[in-house]
Amino acid sequence: MDKKKTTKEILKEKIREGKTPLYDQETIKKIDKKFETWKNTKVSEKDRKTWEIVPQTILGSEIPRKLLYTPLDVANLDYIDDIGFSGDEPFTRGCYPNMYRGRVFTMRQLSGAGSPEDVNKRLKFLLESGATGTNLALDLPTVQMFDSDEPESIGQVGTVGVPIDCVQDMETIYDGIPIDEISSSIVTHYPRNTAIIFPMFLVMAERRGYDWKKLPGSVQNDVTMECIVRRAPEYIPPADAFRVQCDNIEFIRNEVPRWNYITLNGYNLREYGTSSITEMAVAFANGIAIIEEMQKRGYDPDWISERIAFFWSVGNDFFEEIARLRAARRLWYKIMKYKFDSKQSRSQLERCHVQTSGISLQRIEPYNNVIRAAYQALAAILGGCQSLHVDSYTEAYSVPLEEDSLLSLRTQQIIDVETGVTQVVDPMAGSFYIENLTDIMEEKILEEIEEIEKQGGYVKIIESGWIHNRISRFIEEERRKIDDGTIKVVGYNYYRQPDVKEPPIKCQEVSEEIRENQIKKLKKWRAERDNDKVESCLDEIVDACRSGENVTYKTLAAARAGATEGEMRKKFTEAFGLWKQPLVL
Repeated sequence: MDKKKTTKEILKEKIREGKTPLYDQETIKKIDKKFETWKNTKVSEKDRKTWEIVPQTILGSEIPRKLLYTPLDVANLDYIDDIGFSGDEPFTRGCYPNMYRGRVFTMRQLSGAGSPEDVNKRLKFLLESGATGTNLALDLPTVQMFDSDEPESIGQVGTVGVPIDCVQDMETIYDGIPIDEISSSIVTHYPRNTAIIFPMFLVMAERRGYDWKKLPGSVQNDVTMECIVRRAPEYIPPADAFRVQCDNIEFIRNEVPRWNYITLNGYNLREYGTSSITEMAVAFANGIAIIEEMQKRGYDPDWISERIAFFWSVGNDFFEEIARLRAARRLWYKIMKYKFDSKQSRSQLERCHVQTSGISLQRIEPYNNVIRAAYQALAAILGGCQSLHVDSYTEAYSVPLEEDSLLSLRTQQIIDVETGVTQVVDPMAGSFYIENLTDIMEEKILEEIEEIEKQGGYVKIIESGWIHNRISRFIEEERRKIDDGTIKVVGYNYYRQPDVKEPPIKCQEVSEEIRENQIKKLKKWRAERDNDKVESCLDEIVDACRSGENVTYKTLAAARAGATEGEMRKKFTEAFGLWKQPLVL
């Protein structure tokens, strides 16, 4: 049996060797000669010895940077193959020809926390203030798939998002919001939770008379969230979680064709404790595994890839973040074209949502967080994101209040309409530094994908604990660098004022009354539904899990019958059993 080729090996084999360098090679030689003279006569010995340094930033990549970049650093740059034009292969310069002149990035602030009624008000407030998409955050019990009346939910209902126990809560959250006109992002996190929560959204939509085929939006639906970036009472095995992820994809692609059926989640992985390289490599490895699995199910890669989306964190290393977003677009294009023989441009697009880095926010001198988030947002926009959430400065303390969310929204709007940066596509293109860094980022992401594939692929690195140990080692080193001042954080360990005190920050207050009201609604809901029908639908979830039938159609039937989230969660556990995360060494 032939050894399966890695993605890197396939790209190397298929991508043509011959290049047409942008720069004349005789000119390059002249520049090289002049450069050496300049470096040895004008640059101090100290600067020559430290010609390359590694910027030390939170969750950075460890890529060395030179003092000065010249055409020598991009001497073999082929304009057509490496940069091209926006909306055209290799998509380095952006997904669409006119980018933000045609459509500004979706301004998609998270919905805040509280009861379904509270969150409905917040969504409407943000939309009235100029947001162009909704972004629904779930409370911890809902994220972990527990009903509000289960013991595990005590003290957590409505704390960091909204509780959703049944279809009725979806109806309250989206009351008065035109979900066929405004795209809805639902932060479902896990495949199981997507299989439970998204059908509730669809049942709500059909009760309001919407045609599913016209609904725009996205869900997360990512095994990375369920089996890596998580601390929970119970897990199902990664292979089963991956299977549910693909069931959701199959269901959504067929039934809700305008919906992004997965947001491959690099953001939470990086915020959990990985480099900017690992963030993208793991997400891409998951995407590759998805397309391979869907091919086995008989689907064309072009048709499947049309609705893949990505979710990235953008941190403090400004130029690296711009280059990284450009590199990701180019690399995904190559993977789709050369590994999966994609024929359609839309299927080759690496469309992404970006959120500014929460882990970079500090409780000491919290107003500095406004500045951090603004620069991160600018990097995301210069890098060509399709959708953006800007963290509020108070997120170092709690879920932001209405005025805090408004300030974050205004940050996006100011960048859009007051700075002029959105009027020119990919304005950083052609920079010797940016193009060199883009090449390096692409190469390093591809190398890590190869490392994952040599471990057996995406699911295997979870089962074996390889990724868990990688995270542990990275975050231990990161913490050491912050503690000893190698990574400087202004106001925290650098230029810290003596006896500095945290300012009075007004935080989100959540009342236990929210849980009490949810319990009352649940009791009434269960009393009024057809419980025999609910039990029958729940049993069918178990049967589908065990037989290999697409389980999402069964959770849809259960949602229609009135099953709650916790009731459906238990059936997945019953069918698949429990899995323990590997020991971190």
